[in-house]
Amino acid sequence: MLRTVVFPMMTFLLGQTLMAQEIIFERKAPVSQVYKEAVEAEDALPMNDLNIEFGYVLYQTEINIDTESKELELENVRDYAVVYVDGKLQGTLTDQDKTLIIQVDPGNHTLQFYVENIGRITYGPEITDNSKGLFGNVTLDGNNIQNWKMVPLNVRNYPIKDLVFEQNPGTDTPGFYQGQFDFNHPQNMYLNMTGWGMGEVWLNQRYLGSYWEEEKQQSILIPSENLVTGKNELVIFELKNNQQKKISLSPTPIFK
Repeated sequence: MLRTVVFPMMTFLLGQTLMAQEIIFERKAPVSQVYKEAVEAEDALPMNDLNIEFGYVLYQTEINIDTESKELELENVRDYAVVYVDGKLQGTLTDQDKTLIIQVDPGNHTLQFYVENIGRITYGPEITDNSKGLFGNVTLDGNNIQNWKMVPLNVRNYPIKDLVFEQNPGTDTPGFYQGQFDFNHPQNMYLNMTGWGMGEVWLNQRYLGSYWEEEKQQSILIPSENLVTGKNELVIFELKNNQQKKISLSPTPIFK
C-alpha cells in the first residue's frame, strides 16, 4: 500500500493557499527490467561501438581482490559513472575525476559501472573525439581489468506502465521508485530534488525531465497540464542511490 504523508505547511502562491506534500516512495522496480541485449568483449567498448547515441550502459566484470583497499582508475569515462561492487555503492567517476578507492573484503566480486552519456559535442575541435561511455584501460592497482559484459539500458523509452514494482527491497543498485500523491488544485509546481543523486522523472507516465545533484537548479517543473485532480503517480529513475525515499512539492524552483 503506497503512503502519502502530508505535512500541514501552508504556502501562498498567486493568492491561493496550497497544501505542500511530502511523497514517500515505498515501491521499486529493479533496473534489470530495462536491460537490453548484452555484448561481451575483452575490453570495455565505447557507446559508439554498441550503437548507443544517448542514455545509459552498464559495464560489468568480475574481479579478485587480495586486500581490503584497491585503487580503481579509468583511462576514459564520458560522461558520468556510478560504481558498485556486489550491488553496494562505491562512488562516482567523471572525465575530470577518474580514480576511486574501493573498500571491500578480499575475494571475488562483481564490479559494475553504470555510465550515462549526458550529451554530445556538435561543434569545435573536440567534435572529432566524441566517444562516450567507458573505454580504454580500466585498472585496479595498476592491473588491467578485462572480460567485460556491456548492457544498454532502455531507460527513456521503456513504457512506465510496464514496469513491475514491488515493496522497496532496500537494495542500493539503480532502479525506478514509485510514489503517489493527491492534488486538488492543478497548477504549475516543482519537484524538490534536493538529496537525490542523478536520474530522470515521469509523472502520470509522462516524461518530466532529468536531475543531477551537481547542478545549480535542484528542481523539476511540473506543468499544470501534467497534474490531474486526485491521485497522481510519480516515478523516479535514480542512478546514484543516495538512500532517498521521499520528495516534496514546491510552488517555486529550488536552487543550491
